[in-house]
Amino acid sequence: MATETTSSCTGSNLLQPISEIINLPLDQVNFVVCQLFALLTAFWFRLYLHPSKTSPFIRHVVATLLGFYLALFCFGWYALHFLVQSGLTYSIMIFAELEHMHKLCFIVALGYLSFCQITRVYVFDYGMYSADFTGPMMVITQKITSLAFEIHDGETCMCVLVKMPSLLEYLSYNCNFMGILAGPTCSYNDYMAFIEGTAYQPRHLETNGKENGKYKHTEPSPKNNVISKLCTCAISLAIFLSVSKIFPVERSIDDKFIASTPFILQVLYLYLSMLATRPKYYFIWTLSDAINNAAGFGFNGYNKDGSPRWDLISNLRILDIEFATSFKMFLDNWNIQTALWLKRVCYERCPINPTAATFLLSAMWHGVYPGYYLTFLTGIGMTMAARALRHNIRPYFLGSTTHKSVYDVITWAGTQVAICYTVVPFVLLAVGPSLKFYRSWYYCIHIACLLLVLALPVKPWHLRAKEEQQQQNSLQGGLTGDHNSQCITDNNCNQKHKAT
Repeated sequence: MATETTSSCTGSNLLQPISEIINLPLDQVNFVVCQLFALLTAFWFRLYLHPSKTSPFIRHVVATLLGFYLALFCFGWYALHFLVQSGLTYSIMIFAELEHMHKLCFIVALGYLSFCQITRVYVFDYGMYSADFTGPMMVITQKITSLAFEIHDGETCMCVLVKMPSLLEYLSYNCNFMGILAGPTCSYNDYMAFIEGTAYQPRHLETNGKENGKYKHTEPSPKNNVISKLCTCAISLAIFLSVSKIFPVERSIDDKFIASTPFILQVLYLYLSMLATRPKYYFIWTLSDAINNAAGFGFNGYNKDGSPRWDLISNLRILDIEFATSFKMFLDNWNIQTALWLKRVCYERCPINPTAATFLLSAMWHGVYPGYYLTFLTGIGMTMAARALRHNIRPYFLGSTTHKSVYDVITWAGTQVAICYTVVPFVLLAVGPSLKFYRSWYYCIHIACLLLVLALPVKPWHLRAKEEQQQQNSLQGGLTGDHNSQCITDNNCNQKHKAT
């Protein structure tokens, strides 16, 4: 066991004794320890390298060097891929024409990521699903492409302008210690505002009250939010370690289990197994969010009660996930920053069938395991069926509160079953076990989705987009010219807004 753990880790072996004691793979131990180190460093970074005490140059240098150190500790020489990917795309930004620069960066960044994923899966360790160097590269790919599109959009239409970064700023944005291991991705302008110490000013002017004719400029503390998120991490980790072994997903395709278990109990077991799997992601993403907040990054204005919001780059909303009443609601609250990235670079720009294109891009970005493609191809049908069902059935349940409550309960149960059914291949990874699971269910949900799409009419996406645009224009009719002439960073000056 110990020998296998050592051979499968490309990073430091310093924590090998701890790995053997707690019986966890060394690469996972390295990851968690490095994230805890990053958390402590983040507090120091905010207090002792505050923008009021040091220059942006020093903050960039320290954030970048610490990020590279953590990457080397976790992944060894494989961390050099981060530099290669960043260097190739930075060269494109410098030398390519603006008209094509964003497209070339997208192709090179995603292509290099895919190359690394193919070699890792099919050349070195197919079937191993643990901490690996392509995980950080997925986030770096998001950052590279987001920045390239932001620069292009800022120069070619009336959007928030994004200046060309220096090499240090570019590496700091891609490889800073707060997000090098688990992200999340973020806007380049937001990151630069954090480094330069201007992140609080605009949101203060918009949301903070006046005092004696002047705006308050007190800097909010992330302490309470960090503590709350660390508690969420602890609970999520405890649930995952204690429950995931009781409800392994692999049991769903066990012949004896299938033969001896009534179908309704198989459905219930599948729900419990997926419920036990999600806390792993809750732990990773919430810890990453807490690290960024501890460094002072992530402030997003104030709540109605005056408390500060630290969810600018949050990656999930747990309660909205667990109680989602639609497929879309689940996806909108799961891996939020990735969903926004997919929306910016693909969904809002693709002229033909943006839903299918977005799911296929998501599959490519996740990796080359066949299970990913089965999941996202199934997701296309699920999304289309859920949209058709919602548009045609939901209006009949809005007449009373009771009817709406009944509708919510039914759609919650249906959403949970649909999500579990869809993501089984994502967990199993291989084609054989995934198809075996679908066969055990007689492809019933695939068939149901097909029938719903064929039977229930839904307006084409370009007509829905046109109606939504008209509604937005009517709502914005009373806004000032300043609001009409600007685009927020998240939308990146998209030419149209498509209904989902």
